[in-house]
Amino acid sequence: MSLFVPTTDLCDQHLDDVSGDFRVLPPVFLDFGQQCRFHGPVYTVQCLDDNTSVKAALESPGWVDGPDGRVAQVLVVAGGASLRRALMGGKLGAHAVRNGWAGVVVDGCVRDVVELAQCAVGIRALAVVPMPTQRRMAGQTQLAVQIQGVWVRPGDWLYADEDGIVVSTRAL
Repeated sequence: MSLFVPTTDLCDQHLDDVSGDFRVLPPVFLDFGQQCRFHGPVYTVQCLDDNTSVKAALESPGWVDGPDGRVAQVLVVAGGASLRRALMGGKLGAHAVRNGWAGVVVDGCVRDVVELAQCAVGIRALAVVPMPTQRRMAGQTQLAVQIQGVWVRPGDWLYADEDGIVVSTRAL
């Protein structure tokens, strides 16, 4: 596993970047998992009030094999910032841990926060709502998504810590 660099240091290093290769997500995400620091290549899901694709992703291996070995991924869920239904709960948090995901960032809600707090994985989301998801088999994976107005693409690298979340087109 690569050495973690704080997001503040990454922002200092890319302060003058105007290429769009380095992006900062707005400070609207709350921390729900045991790991407040996590990073890895991005796997994306786009869905609205239906976590079928989120469940499928988290039930799958959460890593990719690279030239330096196995690297844990970060699942980025573009949930349309919906506050109506939870896209992740305790059962999916347990799947994320079991399948080796580094973290999950949900542009939407989670539930089962007591269970999520026991999960040894990074989990960020906008809010908590007790209403479960609907299952309509809706959603798409591995496409460019907008999270709070910031583009995130499959294969980008996401870094999260106590100070925020940044995204880069390459590993930093």
